[in-house]
Amino acid sequence: MKRRDLLSLVGAPGLLLGGSAAAETYRQPSAAVRALLDAAPPPRPLPSPDGRWIAFLEPARYLALAVLNRPMLRLAGLRFDPGALAAPPSLHYLGLRLRALRGGEERRVRLPGTASEAAGVWHSFAWSPDGARFLLQRHTASGTELWVGQAANGVFNRLEGLRLNNLLTENELCWWGPDALIVLARPTGQGAAPRTPLPGPTLQESPARGTVEPPRPDLLRSAHDEALFEHHARAQLVRVNLVNGSLQRLGEPGLFHSVSMVGERQALLTERLQRPFPRTLAWEDFPQRVELRDAQGRLLHELAQLPAWQQVPPGGTLSGPRVFYASPTRDAAVYWVEALDGGNPAQRVAYRDRLMRLDPPYSGEPREVQRLPHRFQRLRFLDDGEHALLTELDRTRGFSRTYLQPLDGSQSRLLFEHAQRERFRHPGSPLTHLAPSGQRVVQTDGEGAFWFVGQGATPRGERPFLDRYLLRDQPPQRLFQAESGFELPLQWLLPGRQLLSLTERAFEARQLGLREGPSLQAWQALSALPEVPAPLRSLRREFVAFRRDDGVEMSFTLVLPPEHQPGQKRPVLVWAYPQEFSDAQLASQQAGASDRLPWPAPGSPLWLALDGFAVVYDATMPVLGEARTVNDGFLEQIQRNAVAIVEKLDELKLLDPKRIAIGGQSYGAFMAVNLLAHTQLFKAGIARSGAYNRSLTPFGFQSERRHLWEARDVYLRLSPLLFAHQIEEPLLLLHGEQDSSGGTLPLQSERLYQALAGLGKPVRLAMLPLEGHSLASREAAGHVQWEMSSWLRRHLGEPRR
Repeated sequence: MKRRDLLSLVGAPGLLLGGSAAAETYRQPSAAVRALLDAAPPPRPLPSPDGRWIAFLEPARYLALAVLNRPMLRLAGLRFDPGALAAPPSLHYLGLRLRALRGGEERRVRLPGTASEAAGVWHSFAWSPDGARFLLQRHTASGTELWVGQAANGVFNRLEGLRLNNLLTENELCWWGPDALIVLARPTGQGAAPRTPLPGPTLQESPARGTVEPPRPDLLRSAHDEALFEHHARAQLVRVNLVNGSLQRLGEPGLFHSVSMVGERQALLTERLQRPFPRTLAWEDFPQRVELRDAQGRLLHELAQLPAWQQVPPGGTLSGPRVFYASPTRDAAVYWVEALDGGNPAQRVAYRDRLMRLDPPYSGEPREVQRLPHRFQRLRFLDDGEHALLTELDRTRGFSRTYLQPLDGSQSRLLFEHAQRERFRHPGSPLTHLAPSGQRVVQTDGEGAFWFVGQGATPRGERPFLDRYLLRDQPPQRLFQAESGFELPLQWLLPGRQLLSLTERAFEARQLGLREGPSLQAWQALSALPEVPAPLRSLRREFVAFRRDDGVEMSFTLVLPPEHQPGQKRPVLVWAYPQEFSDAQLASQQAGASDRLPWPAPGSPLWLALDGFAVVYDATMPVLGEARTVNDGFLEQIQRNAVAIVEKLDELKLLDPKRIAIGGQSYGAFMAVNLLAHTQLFKAGIARSGAYNRSLTPFGFQSERRHLWEARDVYLRLSPLLFAHQIEEPLLLLHGEQDSSGGTLPLQSERLYQALAGLGKPVRLAMLPLEGHSLASREAAGHVQWEMSSWLRRHLGEPRR
């Protein structure tokens, strides 16, 4: 048999035969784009809970390839560095500055080793509840360290003898008063991880059941996987004294994933995993024990044994206790939720959930606090110790309701309800502060008032607001709303007197300020953050609103090069992301303008304007329909949207029909390839980290609730891979090799590339090593920009001709 015939049977060289081609080198974008990709992003201001200090955290743009290239384990739905017992942090810092909010010099805190990749990555900044101290964690190849600093003098030291276990906790902290905290740490004397056995068969079995359970990537596949996961996930409760650095181990190690203080140090609420570990589930769906422990870690009371998340109806939940909360205030109660419909949304019942409460000494019977007509969504405690904000979700209508709930079980009061997609009339989120337990609680004043902060979206831009609510039944009062531009209230420094706010405008430096006075009309600048680089400020930006043929309002932001002249036609890239809506009114709200334009992320198409291209950015792409069947009209609606966008560009005298491309990331990539397959509007495409064969996501995608075997025709019709023969335009595919999103595995791009290449269509695939669903390294960020710019230049022509 000829080698060509053999390869047609077993696959491409280096894919199934085990070989590998020589690595390509990373390419660099234009000098202007490279300079901005490397420019320091604006610092993050974080005021201390007591309002005395503010920390300016200087984010890093990228993770070093050496960090991304460390050994990674894939177990129980996790991908993590076994040395650090955590995944590399996506948000991390290169610098830290402290200053007093009311005068005083600014002080830079030295973060050791930021210039060295081997020294570690700084992340997870946190203030102590009293604002006297701050914490940072450092992710290294040998462990995750905890460092503590003094706000008054900037002294910053590592806590010796402590290595955190962040595998299951997402860096959560449990404060034990202002000078101590309880953490999950790597157990001492644990020994080496289980050795990898000789290869043997990999066995998977799923028992017959009456429910649908979508699979997840990176699940356990063998007894060795189970042992390896248990070894790395086992953690020790440790009390850390931040004054003298002493460590006290509490109880025995276990598979803890949550620990929180109950009340004012009356107890600890812990949650831990237990065997068996179902191999069809990720770790958060494993069986669990929820327990109360004393200050020494000894078991006081077992609250619940939660079964594995199996036999749960679609859209349903567990039938027994779930979602446990430790009260952060003096009542020291424990709260949880129980289903009243057996966890089955198909059951016709008057109430779906109820909120339960258990008081100290935790030996009596729990009592019911409130019954909910719809599914429980969230509980937020007020700092008065007597009330909470209780939110439920009507999943059928897509509506959310929030109640002011007395914790003694007396009558609740509806504060507001709104559609989940609501923008223009969204009530906002409560203003919170840090309780002594380290939990965030809703802030109140001595007059029984609390506040909500909202984005204040309007058709003309965002005008953030601050509303004052009272515990007694009275209409809310609007205390503040930005008159022009974006000014977001952050924190009361002295309740009712001074309000800390952050002002932000597109391509401008963000600025902190203080508002005070009877109507908060007086404003004082506190600091001007570093200026945005001139090339970024020089980009021309225009908000464009229009309607599609059925009257639904749409919009996009048009970003043009600095040298653009009126009437000049340039190559255009349209970048969009589809969103589903139940009605036209909610869809039209997405067309509101914004005075903000966040610092473009690595790989953003916005940077292409510096290379001379016109970029249609953040184009709305509404898809209207009933929640269960909205995808039945997906193709027709994205085509209608695309026609409206192209017609508007033509009206602006910007469009050259031969020089327009479509692009998107993730679900936007799926949209872009479908538009290439089913329209003739675009002359090239760019698709990043997308999914193109819906039979590979058979248990739903995005808002699709039906599985493949319930809506076979929809899944097939929406799979652009099956219409690859209709794609004539050149397509650039970009994908991270380590993309762990179950819906956008790298296989999706590989299969579409093979289909188009086999059909003789113009296509290019760039697979990025060590990268996930978004870009992490400097090298990949530059290469993606080079790929996109080169692709558009090759197929749309030179932008500055």
